[in-house]
Amino acid sequence: MYKLAVCTLLILSVTAIDVTNSVWTSHDQKAFAQIKQSGWGKFILNFGELHLSTGGILAELNSEIAKLIDELDEELAEVHHQYQRRTDVHNREVTRLEQEIQDKEREVFNAHDFYDNVLIPQRDRFAAQLEQLQENIAQNRKTLNESTVQRAKDHAEFEAQVAEHNEAIGAIDESLQLLSQLESPSLVQIQKVQKNLTKIQQSLKRHSTFQTFIKTLLEIAVEANFADQGALREILTAFNNLRVQLVDSLNQLTADEAEAQKDFEARVVQLNQEHAEFQRAVVVKTAEIEANANKIEQTLDLIDVLHADLDTLNGQLQAENDDYAFATDVYNATVAEYNKELNAAHQALDLLNQPRFTDYVKSQLKGAF
Repeated sequence: MYKLAVCTLLILSVTAIDVTNSVWTSHDQKAFAQIKQSGWGKFILNFGELHLSTGGILAELNSEIAKLIDELDEELAEVHHQYQRRTDVHNREVTRLEQEIQDKEREVFNAHDFYDNVLIPQRDRFAAQLEQLQENIAQNRKTLNESTVQRAKDHAEFEAQVAEHNEAIGAIDESLQLLSQLESPSLVQIQKVQKNLTKIQQSLKRHSTFQTFIKTLLEIAVEANFADQGALREILTAFNNLRVQLVDSLNQLTADEAEAQKDFEARVVQLNQEHAEFQRAVVVKTAEIEANANKIEQTLDLIDVLHADLDTLNGQLQAENDDYAFATDVYNATVAEYNKELNAAHQALDLLNQPRFTDYVKSQLKGAF
């Protein structure tokens, strides 16, 4: 570059060659015109004229100019070398960035796939499971309430039946006491026995099992001659049989009630245990839903970061490609300029070695004197 500056000063300090001189042919004039378009070509011609006009030897001139051309070739080789280095750097950088972009795209795909095919179905599944648990809890409490209400109704029915049985047994006992005292019953006593039978019938009207006994007793009480000891014993036997049936029925009712209460209490324990299990499951499922929601939020944040990273990498790749494209344009323009200058330099050197150029210099010197 230092020599280039020196050459530029020399170019500005010498007189331009007169291509209109009669020594030059039209072909030479065209060659001059082409060479003069190049700074190096113009300098070589002017330098050659100056060198020869001051008594310089042509061989020395050729040697100096060859050195200048070699320097141009070296500079051009350095331009090629630097561009090749830039190309190597570019290729490595593009390979690296494309690999990172590919890896990042894979991460983006995996994150989206995890979000779409794992987290979202999991969220919906957890929500459905929680809804089912809540329905189970509601049904459990409904069943408990219905069972409690029904148990209360059944117990009230049991108490009513116990009262009916006790009332009927009391009437039978009263009738038996009356009948056991009868030897010649009066009409009043007979009517009282009949009244007790009617009372018994009313008390046990819902119990079809006893209706036959009651009907028989009523018929006997209406038609019987209480003065007849055989008829009286028949009535007493019928009353005793009915009393036994009533006591057995009352005992069975009591046993059934105890069993029903036991079953109810066991059912209550079972329902409460199920309710506790449902409640624990709700706590676990709620925690799972919260963890899923956090994971969804984290994954969405990760997807945003990955997309930002991917945009950055794509931007870096685009910037590298743009920078390399600019460097290539500069390289191509520089190489073209060097080739232009080298071509002109070779043409100028060739022209300097033609006899006509020496003749031209001599004619210029003669004209000066």
